[in-house]
Amino acid sequence: MTTVEFFLDETWKKTLSIIKESQRFEESVYKSFFETDTRLRSLDKGQAVVSVGAFVQREVLNGEKSFLLECIKDVVSDVTSISIVYPHQLDEEETKSIPSFNHNIDPKFTFDNFIVGPSNKETQSAALACSYSPGKLYNPLFIYGNSGLGKTHLLHAIGNYCLTQHSDLDILYIQCSDFVDKVSINSQNNTIDKFKIEMSQLDVLLVDDIQFLSGKKLKSQEVFFQIFNTLIQNKKQIVITSDRQPTEINELEERLISRFYSGLSVSVNSPAFDTSKAILKQKLTQQSFDFSLIDDEVLDYLATNFSKDIRKLEGQLNRLLFYGINFSNQPKITLQTAIEAFKGQTPDGDAKEITSAKIKRVVCDYYGITKSQLVSKVRSHRIALPRHVAITLHRRHLDWSFARIGEEFKRDHSTIINSCDKVEKLLKTDEIFRQAFNEIEKALISQ
Repeated sequence: MTTVEFFLDETWKKTLSIIKESQRFEESVYKSFFETDTRLRSLDKGQAVVSVGAFVQREVLNGEKSFLLECIKDVVSDVTSISIVYPHQLDEEETKSIPSFNHNIDPKFTFDNFIVGPSNKETQSAALACSYSPGKLYNPLFIYGNSGLGKTHLLHAIGNYCLTQHSDLDILYIQCSDFVDKVSINSQNNTIDKFKIEMSQLDVLLVDDIQFLSGKKLKSQEVFFQIFNTLIQNKKQIVITSDRQPTEINELEERLISRFYSGLSVSVNSPAFDTSKAILKQKLTQQSFDFSLIDDEVLDYLATNFSKDIRKLEGQLNRLLFYGINFSNQPKITLQTAIEAFKGQTPDGDAKEITSAKIKRVVCDYYGITKSQLVSKVRSHRIALPRHVAITLHRRHLDWSFARIGEEFKRDHSTIINSCDKVEKLLKTDEIFRQAFNEIEKALISQ
């Protein structure tokens, strides 16, 4: 029995149980016309199709269609209509169909426009191998690294390759936060079993930012675990990205951590100078920009100062082009133009080295506390908040692991993760804190 047939049979059993418990019919009527030789054949686009074995059965069930529909809706809430048919009327494909997802793949992200360098060569190679032979080599493939380094690009590149080279495969890209939302909605609508079946029919599942599965979303973790196991057992490809390694994802079940490590885990790091410069040249080429209008040393300047985050690198290129076109009187973009465009971010065009000691000093100066207080065991808000900020800045600007930051602040890695999570939440919800954090970060860069 396939997973789809199992889902349909279980749905019909629950429906029959509701019909029986309603006591709308005598026992003999229920057994003769509802329980015997009836099957739920499909649930597609809100329509339930039930097959019967005899003419009288069909007449009886057709006369009770409204009641039947209400009973099925108690099990699967999104059903809107019901049809009673004979088995020979069914098309073979219709008996197995459950609607598939929109794949959500962005066509602009491909392997061809992914710039490969020492920081991501291993990861790009593994992603390409999974695309070439889905489910046969590295499964699951777990890609981790800080934001803005190309993890999402690789997920879409895998999807686009599979769409062109394996057009018969059912593929889905989904952000983990959307997955959690779907689990919540389907649980509320009593359609979670149907959702799990749909997900389990995929051939390639691409999940972005799996760290959002952390915390107390136990229902989401349970559903993902079941889907994960089914896909792996059926040799279907799973690729997952995260901003941290599996063991560093806060409050993630051990069984999921174990599953994530069962395939291949690879990291992406900040691009080296040559890779950053190649990315800049590619972006200019995509915009049909005339390279004679920009000095090569300007690209060197950008690649030197903004290479820790590819998104920021691309954003600063756009800023420079905007400034050069609208506010510069020069016929071409020069190094001086770039220095003017980024005044206050990297003064005099010199990249400022950021160290742990510098982060601590800047944070302590801003909040008016001492370095000994910053790393102390004091938990008052006056001390704890600057500590959370300092920890987050270590994570953002030094590319340190949570464990290494923990050693620096004499705390375990789970405490460091909590600090980063608290700051990220405040940055999204507290405007005053966001302004303060930005001021600290600007001071860190400029000093």
